[in-house]
Amino acid sequence: MTAVVGVLCCDGVVIGTDSSATFTQGSQRTIEQPTEKLRIVGDSMIVAGAGQVGLGQRFNRIANNAYNSSLLSGSDHIEFAKALSRMAIEDFSHTYLKPGLYGSLIGFHMGGRPRLCEFAVSDFQPEFKDEGIWYVSMGSGQPITDPFLALMRNIFWSDGLPTIQDATFAVTWALEHAIEVNPGGINGPIRVAVLERRKEVGHSYVARILENSELQEHKEQIRTMEALLRRYAASQKSSDDAPNIPRLQTDQPQS
Repeated sequence: MTAVVGVLCCDGVVIGTDSSATFTQGSQRTIEQPTEKLRIVGDSMIVAGAGQVGLGQRFNRIANNAYNSSLLSGSDHIEFAKALSRMAIEDFSHTYLKPGLYGSLIGFHMGGRPRLCEFAVSDFQPEFKDEGIWYVSMGSGQPITDPFLALMRNIFWSDGLPTIQDATFAVTWALEHAIEVNPGGINGPIRVAVLERRKEVGHSYVARILENSELQEHKEQIRTMEALLRRYAASQKSSDDAPNIPRLQTDQPQS
């Protein structure tokens, strides 16, 4: 069970996950254990997955090999994503597996721009996020995170792509919400990775997983936002503002 959220930003990429692995016996869930669902490949690619752990291990190796080859040195991001999709589907077929049990989000840069690509669970075909739709979620938590991200877009991102700072806030909040209300199998700690330009490396894009202290700042902002919403809700309950309700007249007894 998984919640994976990704956002393409005007200055990079943000991808976040929960950290719960669910053990099963047949169709029966047994226990949950913490696990790492985010991977930094090289120093400038983020990989996150939803589905079977073993398939994630295999795709991480494919992404690592692609990163260390000449594939990432090109300028055609679509061809790069097609190559990853083709290699993954071929690898999965070696054990007679059809698509439908694993999906992934990857963040990288190519052609001087940050890229966020979704490899759908259903068929592992690549789809890049752009200025039209710049956020995505996958995993069992998707019915929770998709509507939440749509709300974030309507409120905070109505002008277009968010910044890394704003997207990290929204991704953290979406994952907190999914962990709080999911029926089981999605749990913390929240993990968030960013692909951003760094001055110390000549403003090149670098991928890293955020420290807990950095996430704590966003969690404090979330608590502040929740308090504002509660104050607004309380202000609407003032009895002074309640409308006068007319009393119903009962029929008088007849003599």
